[in-house]
Amino acid sequence: MKIAIYGKKFDDEYIPAIQRLIDFLSKKDVSLYVYEKFFELLDSKLSLPEGIKTFSDYRGVSGSHSLISIGGDGTLLNTVRIIRDSGIPILGINTGRLGFLSNVSIDGIEEAMQALISNRFTLDSRTLIKLSSLQREFSAFPYALNEITLLNKGRNSMITVHAHVDDAYMTTYWADGLIVATPTGSTAYSLSCGGPIIMPGSNNFILTPIAPHNLNVRPFVLPDSSKITLKAEGRDPEFLLTLDSKSFNIDQDTTIELTRAPFEINLVTFKGNNFFNTIRNKMNWGVDKRN
Repeated sequence: MKIAIYGKKFDDEYIPAIQRLIDFLSKKDVSLYVYEKFFELLDSKLSLPEGIKTFSDYRGVSGSHSLISIGGDGTLLNTVRIIRDSGIPILGINTGRLGFLSNVSIDGIEEAMQALISNRFTLDSRTLIKLSSLQREFSAFPYALNEITLLNKGRNSMITVHAHVDDAYMTTYWADGLIVATPTGSTAYSLSCGGPIIMPGSNNFILTPIAPHNLNVRPFVLPDSSKITLKAEGRDPEFLLTLDSKSFNIDQDTTIELTRAPFEINLVTFKGNNFFNTIRNKMNWGVDKRN
């Protein structure tokens, strides 16, 4: 069984927990492949067994049973560019702050690893947004799991964003920017800007303006079968476009098209874990002394 591990920097307080994870898997019939930059970090802090191999991109995880992401939600978002459309399940071990996507705590590492290698888990499939443009290419992997955001680059004046849905004019936003989120991203940046919580699997996109000047414009939910076309105008010649944690500069001549990606990302979930438990535990959603 081949298992890949991806991660970034972590606080030293997590060294014992990560050592336990490596030790547990190395004693099983598991071939470990660690992201090469993360391996260098682990090698300087942990006692690693012999035989661990490394990988640097998506080609190195081919044929993996699963990929373990060690870090926070941002780290897990980065694994999407490693997994791509392979369907390899992702398990997030939380060493970050919120841990909404990386929702396995360090206290439950051994139990989670045993369930993983015993295939005692289910898959939570999540949709992505695809970015395209006739004017330019943005990336070899132009997809986002959380959201794609169009922003005022200098944050010194609002921008104007013209939005069309399936080639029909929708509206014009005067705002600091516009977020187009998936249900997964509905609990991230979109939520902080007043967007709704959307349950995964709802097959929707959410358009959420950032600090809109036209106050009668509110977040809008539409089917993810839609094609969303956006074009921005403003005082500055360039704008900032983000795909999750990856960003690009675009100019006023650039029209972008957003559609649902032709594949999904699979998150590992264990018995007793579900979306409602997560938003209650991680976000204190619905907390009331009467409950």
